[in-house]
Amino acid sequence: MTPTPEHGTSIEPVRIGLLSVSDRASSGVYEDKGIPALQAWLTRALLNPVEWETRLVPDDLPTISATLCELVDEAGCHLVLTTGGTGPAPRDVTPEATLAVAHKALPGFGEQMRQISLHFVPTAILSRQTAVVRGEALIINLPGQPKSIAETLEGLPRNEPPVHGIFAAVPYCVDLIGGPYLVTNDAVCAAFRPKSAQRR
Repeated sequence: MTPTPEHGTSIEPVRIGLLSVSDRASSGVYEDKGIPALQAWLTRALLNPVEWETRLVPDDLPTISATLCELVDEAGCHLVLTTGGTGPAPRDVTPEATLAVAHKALPGFGEQMRQISLHFVPTAILSRQTAVVRGEALIINLPGQPKSIAETLEGLPRNEPPVHGIFAAVPYCVDLIGGPYLVTNDAVCAAFRPKSAQRR
């Protein structure tokens, strides 16, 4: 049975941008798996009607920055999730491209993603994911692997103690920057909002 929001809560549509950054996937060497993984998770997690804007680009800083600006400024996305290009290799420039278009930086997102990934691999400290605000949009850099994408978004709720995923904070952040009210499926990821910010 699909969960429904509390009585009286209107469910607004949201436009979400999904940007996969990969030299090889963008040139057709292999199939991109980042965008399908993001789309599948968000479809389960959100009750809002979603309009998708998807882009696949190479690891090129000006191209990534320009695509982020296009998704926010022209396509009107309220939330943009990127995947790929966040490691220390020379071609990994997604964080730099993201910070270049930021109006505000939100480093806590990257800190929590690394904490989650450290439960699995010590090399999580090499990841450089971050998040920023541009206008009324939230942009978040996510890992490149589909399994890691789900773990960082959803967290580790069965751990003792549980580890919060980053998406629990996304709806309230989107509220604060002027975006639509995101309603989540609590069975996948329960959004956290102060009582004063909750709609009834």
